[in-house]
Amino acid sequence: MDADQKEILDIFTRTRALLQGHFVLRSGLHSGHYFQCAQVCQRMDAVERLGELLVAKVRAQGLKFDTVLAPGMGGLVIGQEVARRAKVRYIFAEKENNVLVMRRGFTLAPGEPVLIVEDVVTRGGRVNECLNIIRQAGGKPVGVAMLVDRSAGTTRFDVPAISLLELSFPTYPADAVPEALAKIPVEKPGS
Repeated sequence: MDADQKEILDIFTRTRALLQGHFVLRSGLHSGHYFQCAQVCQRMDAVERLGELLVAKVRAQGLKFDTVLAPGMGGLVIGQEVARRAKVRYIFAEKENNVLVMRRGFTLAPGEPVLIVEDVVTRGGRVNECLNIIRQAGGKPVGVAMLVDRSAGTTRFDVPAISLLELSFPTYPADAVPEALAKIPVEKPGS
């Protein structure tokens, strides 16, 4: 683990954003670890530092974008910080009937380059919804930037993906939770 990753992990640990226990993830899978990015996002010093590091990684990859699109709820705070630091427009997608949509008059120009910014990705469901939203609105997704890739790089998208931290904690279907984990009371902290 390099110095930046140690710093990032320290930020998540210090802010109690990285939890241990028995959790049900949004995907329905069970895990002994949970990233509750709302905890880190209430600390503006941490948000600023994470945004600074994420924008630097995006720029190092040469991604050019005019707009940041963040899926609600998790990506809202870090998405806005990335857009602020990059000095680009910021919009978000929100749930309507349990599906992400752009509302509030948000539109994209034909071919408008858009970066998706998310807090934590496990399987990439919300990111894929955002990719579809951008394309359906006529924009061009150029990449995905995330704070944490829980899949340790195994979740793939058809655009470049950049993360500050790649970790892989085991996840289990509800009918295959190990006995030791099953003994711990289940929490569903929300994403």
